[in-house]
Amino acid sequence: MNFENFIRNIPDFPIKGIQFKDITTLLKDSEAFPMAVDYMYAPFRTEEITKIVGIESRGFIFGAALAYKLNVGFVPVRKPGKLPAATLSEEYQLEYGKDSLEIHKDAINSLDRVLIVDDLLATGGTAAATCALIKRLEGTIVGLTFLIELTQLKGREKLADYEVHSLIQYEI
Repeated sequence: MNFENFIRNIPDFPIKGIQFKDITTLLKDSEAFPMAVDYMYAPFRTEEITKIVGIESRGFIFGAALAYKLNVGFVPVRKPGKLPAATLSEEYQLEYGKDSLEIHKDAINSLDRVLIVDDLLATGGTAAATCALIKRLEGTIVGLTFLIELTQLKGREKLADYEVHSLIQYEI
């Protein structure tokens, strides 16, 4: 299946000059969505994964589906102030400024083998911050999987210590 056929390109969204990759066209397709989930998981099928960590917000869609498929727990990593219990926070650089992500302190432990899931790998900032959070909680990261990778932004370089897979690659 050519998954690129299910991604809609929206020029100048959310700002002029950005070519937004709209995944809603893939999500609504009853064959493409589950097949994409299967392909995102395939490189890690021999790993003994105990938790799926999904990065806000579209990583929740694919991450929850994978957690269900594997019968393992799902852990959300969110923007500050969105999680109700005690959290750890990790700051990362944006093009102009900083941001941070949070995870519940009791979400991961030293016995957990974690697969990190998101819809898009661009600069790698959010993924690297998520890796740092999991390492602080002493979890083992078995890899990261993405639906889309924007290769020219070199986000994979920030994740060089990990196995990284993406289903669709675009040179922007």
